[in-house]
Amino acid sequence: MPNNDLDPVWKALSDPTRRSILDLLRTGPKTTTEIVEAFPHLTRFGVMKHLDVLRDADLVQTREEGRQRINSLNAVPIRQIYERWVSQYMEFWSDRLLRIKNDFE
Repeated sequence: MPNNDLDPVWKALSDPTRRSILDLLRTGPKTTTEIVEAFPHLTRFGVMKHLDVLRDADLVQTREEGRQRINSLNAVPIRQIYERWVSQYMEFWSDRLLRIKNDFE
């Protein structure tokens, strides 16, 4: 996967409000109204703009049930970031820390 395919995910995760929305959705699907109510300092329009960015990054999936929109967390893009960036460096540092521990002992 080319690195720039994850650019929308990085952009979405760069904003604290969007990360808070994702945290809210970790507990389970929420209607758009429930998300708006969880952020009283924002307008409905503001929350919708954040949700659009999260949808564009495929971090939130939305389905319609009657007149309601149900939003769910899609953790796959976060896992892709983990596999591309975090896991490689974690192995590097784990190896270094084990060496330090062995040298110390």
